[in-house]
Amino acid sequence: MIAIIDYGVGNLFSLKSSFAAIGAETVVTGEAEVIRAADKLILPGVGAFGDAAALLRRCGLDKLVCAEAWGGKPLLGICLGMQLLFDYGLEYGHHKGLGLIPGCVRPIADHIPAEYKIPHIGWNALRFPAGKPASPLFQHIQEGDCVYFVHSFCGAECEESVIAYAEYGAQLTAAVGRDSIYGVQFHPEKSGDVGLNILRAFCEL
Repeated sequence: MIAIIDYGVGNLFSLKSSFAAIGAETVVTGEAEVIRAADKLILPGVGAFGDAAALLRRCGLDKLVCAEAWGGKPLLGICLGMQLLFDYGLEYGHHKGLGLIPGCVRPIADHIPAEYKIPHIGWNALRFPAGKPASPLFQHIQEGDCVYFVHSFCGAECEESVIAYAEYGAQLTAAVGRDSIYGVQFHPEKSGDVGLNILRAFCEL
């Protein structure tokens, strides 16, 4: 069973529907005992980094998520949920993250040409880092497959953990992975068959 963590933000039920489409059992929950009993965890998120991090702490779920992830339970952060995996974020101030992935979250404006629109919205191809084997998260897709992004901030200073990039005037972090901890900046639940195949691979970890 996969627990989709409910802490007040995120596309919870569209994610649940996507997992149902591939035959995976999920529960949307903010209850500690259910999260501990789950086989895998999804950390969703939309909105601002600082607000979401504060909500996680207020619910007491920050330490629980970290403990479960460090214990080896597969965890997938999606969009803002991925960003929360980092050490800190710089969205409207300096905010502490979960520290599960080394690095930080910075405005994409720091990386892309000035003429590019922000937020970055739309379909972009995934590119895998040269010299690295493809992540198990991408075992059912091909390099160059497209996924759907909506974001103004991105993972930075995290090269060792990057498992996929997207090109948007520059290379932007599209996905990260470290041990059993994964994060995707894009929305697999909005990315058609490619997104479903990524979720299917996560189920198989």
